Amino acid sequence: MPVYLPIAEMTVNAFGIISLGMIVGFFSGLFGVGGGFLSMPFLMFVGIPPIVAVTTQNCQIVASSAAGVISQWKRRRIDVPMALHMLAGGAGGILVGIGIFSLLKLLGQIDFAIAAIYTLLLASIGFSMLYGIARGFIARRQGKVNAGENKIFNWLKTLPHQNHYTAADVTISIFGPMGIGFLSGLMISILGAGGGFLIVPAMIYFLGVPALMVTGTSMLQLLFLSALSCILHSLTSQSMDLVLAMLLIAGSVVGTIIGLRASKYIKGLPAHLLLAALVLAVAARMGYDLLVAPHDLFSLVVED
Repeated sequence: MPVYLPIAEMTVNAFGIISLGMIVGFFSGLFGVGGGFLSMPFLMFVGIPPIVAVTTQNCQIVASSAAGVISQWKRRRIDVPMALHMLAGGAGGILVGIGIFSLLKLLGQIDFAIAAIYTLLLASIGFSMLYGIARGFIARRQGKVNAGENKIFNWLKTLPHQNHYTAADVTISIFGPMGIGFLSGLMISILGAGGGFLIVPAMIYFLGVPALMVTGTSMLQLLFLSALSCILHSLTSQSMDLVLAMLLIAGSVVGTIIGLRASKYIKGLPAHLLLAALVLAVAARMGYDLLVAPHDLFSLVVED
């Protein structure tokens, strides 16, 4: 069924976009990570302009994060003071990211920049996952336990403004959560992805936050950061497509439910290998699109 996207100014197959949302939601539910780093490349593959994809993805993150926050709040798995400190740093990251985004758009390099950053980021994540899997496998074969010293955590303990976060039961400098929040805001505003695949491990390893408290705390700050980014992008570039957002949200809800059920059967090493292979495949496709000359080397755009 064809549907016209008024902001993207193109016609797409509604079932195709919903299916895309289902695929992203499936992997999000299966692996327990945000699907933003996958949905952005997929949207670009089907021809959605990167500027529209980034802003619309922010809207989708708001919807998914709101549902997650409600669920985690009922379970009392959110450290509100830490989330507020992350939000404070993230607001700065949003402003810096919006500035960088606007500058790249002004220079006419925003499409290339987003594609190049995503290619490098996904390739780094994929190879890091394979390295971690291989290292863990070798360590288990040799009967070793990898428990290296956490130098960054110890360094944060020496910084001023130490604060005890009661719910997470950890004492750390507020500059730690603010720094991680800044990185999250930067990624949301430039790439349209919350960076859960980076933020969640950073909170566990660098801040010492218990795994049960990480998801809810991260989602709370992500909810407000993605909303702020969506508003600022809409005001500066008028590039938020509600029709596209609704189609993606509809598909991702169904896909997430299926992924959560599938997670009971796909666990451990096979799941990690599947995610690594998927990430590397997407990175390879994006890298190919960057290196191969387009069919139309020149285009004419009429500006008002």
